[in-house]
Amino acid sequence: MRILEQAKVPYEVLTYPDTLRDASEVAEAIGLPYWMVYKTLVTQAEGAPKPFLVMLPSDQQLDLKKLARSANVKKVRMVKHKEAEELTGLKVGGISGLMLRDKNWTLFLDKAATELEHIVLSAGQRGLQLRVPVVPLLNLLRARLAEVCADEGEGEDDEADA
Repeated sequence: MRILEQAKVPYEVLTYPDTLRDASEVAEAIGLPYWMVYKTLVTQAEGAPKPFLVMLPSDQQLDLKKLARSANVKKVRMVKHKEAEELTGLKVGGISGLMLRDKNWTLFLDKAATELEHIVLSAGQRGLQLRVPVVPLLNLLRARLAEVCADEGEGEDDEADA
């Protein structure tokens, strides 16, 4: 929230039970559509020194092949929950691109976000979400727009080649 305040980006705080980890469950708990609540996933490209963060709607699955093509790398894999927590210092369900801004990791935001005025993302801890306008958020996170959602029936395998 301090980061948003420093950048003069308006936001709304939304709370939910901190026992929830799944973004779709969070969307239901805060009473917003799944496509407005974004989850943040941690991925690792083969040979890359730093992980990639990927933000996509809670009701979608990540297509690792599309991500690899967007990142211009050969292979990308999902990191396991424990590894994601070790890399980020945040608990799964509370991983936030805002909290990891200073790590200078590449962050991909699914292009569908540009069709919305606001999206909801983690505030960096379970139980807190932030409703933020998309355009200032894009600039603040230095996010790369990409089509990373899987087509129906595909997505989030452990790894994929581009």
